[in-house]
Amino acid sequence: MKYVIIGGVAGGASTAARLRRMDEKAEIVIFEKGKYISYANCGLPYYIGDVIKDRNKLFVQTASSFSKRFNIDVRVSTEVTRINVPFKTVTARNCQTGEVYEEDFDKLVLAPGAEPVRPPLPGIELEGIFTLRNVTDTDYIKEYITEHKTQRAVVIGAGFIGLEMAENLHHLGVDIHIVEMGPQILAPLDAPVAALVQQHIRTKGVNLHLNSVVTGFGKSEAGALNVLLKDGESIGCDLVILSIGVRPDTRLAAPAGLQLGITGGILVDEYLHTSEPDIYAVGDAIEFTNPITGKPAITYLAGPANKQGRICANNMVLGDIQKYEGSINTAIVKVFDMTVGAAGVPAKHLEKDGIKHIVSTTHSGSHAGYYPGAQQMSIQITFSPDTGQLLGAQVAGYEGVDKRLDVMSSVIKNKGTLFDLCNFEHAYAPPFSSAKDPVNIAGFVAENILQGRLKVIQGKDLRNVEEECFLLDVRTRAEYESGCIPNAVNIPVDELRDRLKEIPVEKKVILYCQIGLRGYLAQRILVQHDFTNVLNLSGGYYLWKICDDEIHCEHTAVC
Repeated sequence: MKYVIIGGVAGGASTAARLRRMDEKAEIVIFEKGKYISYANCGLPYYIGDVIKDRNKLFVQTASSFSKRFNIDVRVSTEVTRINVPFKTVTARNCQTGEVYEEDFDKLVLAPGAEPVRPPLPGIELEGIFTLRNVTDTDYIKEYITEHKTQRAVVIGAGFIGLEMAENLHHLGVDIHIVEMGPQILAPLDAPVAALVQQHIRTKGVNLHLNSVVTGFGKSEAGALNVLLKDGESIGCDLVILSIGVRPDTRLAAPAGLQLGITGGILVDEYLHTSEPDIYAVGDAIEFTNPITGKPAITYLAGPANKQGRICANNMVLGDIQKYEGSINTAIVKVFDMTVGAAGVPAKHLEKDGIKHIVSTTHSGSHAGYYPGAQQMSIQITFSPDTGQLLGAQVAGYEGVDKRLDVMSSVIKNKGTLFDLCNFEHAYAPPFSSAKDPVNIAGFVAENILQGRLKVIQGKDLRNVEEECFLLDVRTRAEYESGCIPNAVNIPVDELRDRLKEIPVEKKVILYCQIGLRGYLAQRILVQHDFTNVLNLSGGYYLWKICDDEIHCEHTAVC
């Protein structure tokens, strides 16, 4: 049996290695257009920022070591230009010698990845404007920064790679502007969670331009780059990083007649077959069914690509024995001192797709409050109002974000419920958690909502409430006087039972505290004293204030 794989890095290299482990006697050929077969794509920004100082640490395997260990014919710097489906051959061109030849196959795997979006804007070919996809791009950027002594940079696009590049350039002492066409950073997040991170970015002296459209690029008389914006403004800089997004690379698949999906990716079935039975596809270029929404989706993440490679190899060697269940897009990013991540589907997409859901936001300490160094962590979850099935989770904080997100991701992936969060048993010692972990707290609050003991209102909805509502602040007087929601009346929760007559029983009562707990206690008091319409502000004044500050920032989102 002869297997040919087009593309290395995560999907292609993992497929090749698994194929060899499953079939020692097979002939395996892997083509890679670039110079490197397997490297840490996600580590590239950190090498540019000198966090990773040794370039060699980026390479998981060299072509030589990969070939030797797995007995695979590795052909780097070789571009496949055509798939000849009827003849089961591919046309390849050696990028160094120019030699063109054909290679036959029994089974073929496409792992072309995704290509950066580079829109045809005026001036986009000017020197100093880069995209970041591979090691070669990284080398060009790093060399340019050194040679030109870069002091000012504009990062266009506030996705995961864009923010990582901004942080790492900032680490080099470069003055940073981030320009984002959308109303918030990190599209997989809902606006309130994004607002937490946006506030942190601003504290670092980074200039954040939201709702800003780039129309082109120019050069000043002094030779500096100018990034031109739709509102007529321009930003002068020495370097531009285009991180606008990526799209599936289908330059081989489409001409070969392989079916593409509605997202533009290569359509695969549950066994990772394309529309041609002996051609498979993995990685950033494929379209699959999202396991939560049931709709077509693409994911641009290394974890799913590696898992797809393993499943694909199993199916190629053993027949269709393993189904690919799709990705819930679990992703995480370090943004200066903060960490933020998401799994599942954000509330805004659930709403757009017409999927019923409830949103709950909680704030907890990263570990026991009495142990030094505890920092606040914010968790937003979405769940089904019918079954309690967990549909999405977003976590933002400074310590322990990853392990909480991983727990949530596992529950979502296995179609678990918020009750699984309540019952989650964690390793507890004061330096690591509290007796009630933030995961448990998120579950407890959601359980109260689902069972009707707690009724919540989101901050965005608070801005549209009727004037006849009674807005009640149950924090201490000192907290109230340091800042409050306009028109709120202050009755501290510890005084509430003695001051019930001050609250109009016939009105809708919307109450809040700093993060939500005292608001819940106050709500339980009122409900059991015959107040029938009481709502607690989800996330409390803390989250409301951050979102309100963001609303009043120029070019920012409503959350």
